Amino acid sequence: MTIRVVLADDQALLRSAFRVLVDSEADMRVVGEASDGAEAVEVARRREADVVLMDIRMPGTDGIVATREICADPALARVKVVILTTFEQDAYVLRALRAGACGFLGKGAEPDELLAAVRIAAAGDALLSPSATKGLIRRFLTHDGGASGGDGSEGAGGGVPGLDALTAREREVLSLVAGGLSNDEIAGRLTVSPLTVKTHVNRIMGKLGARDRAQLVVAAYESGLVRPGTRPGG
Repeated sequence: MTIRVVLADDQALLRSAFRVLVDSEADMRVVGEASDGAEAVEVARRREADVVLMDIRMPGTDGIVATREICADPALARVKVVILTTFEQDAYVLRALRAGACGFLGKGAEPDELLAAVRIAAAGDALLSPSATKGLIRRFLTHDGGASGGDGSEGAGGGVPGLDALTAREREVLSLVAGGLSNDEIAGRLTVSPLTVKTHVNRIMGKLGARDRAQLVVAAYESGLVRPGTRPGG
């Protein structure tokens, strides 16, 4: 299968560089480009994209709004959005993950990292760079005050629909996912099989209405199940 990629960035030179890189691979190709968010949504729909590499800061409709529109459209359920960011400077990444982005990638990433990110996103697999994403969300929730206003007064489960429906084991798995652990690592921690962990993760996603692991990490921090500075699963 050829992965159909849309590039959304207001810098034409950057789009050109990404196009050359993506089109050099046998299993993927660029099927469209956009210079703003509104165009990104339209191109993703018209060109039947599998993955959108989405810049956050664009004129007009920004990448967050575009991501939300793509992820809220049932006709675009197959489309995965990867946010392009400068990490330290983009305080909007958490909002993009809340909107449904499957992960993020630094604009300074190595070519192999970008290509791997496209393949991982297209496969619907794990969150991109889980430990880095965990740290990013932790920083932004600290600045943002989190779901509880930053005073820790809200208990685990507050503000996140469906969290009360999780079993004790599912809460434990969710905590470990938020800690950046892979399914294999969680399996080792809990002394169960990776398949069992995958089943738990899928059930958690269903109960919380999450598209992917990125949204599970956000839910774990926003609910207070995991707090900045705590050890995963601790």
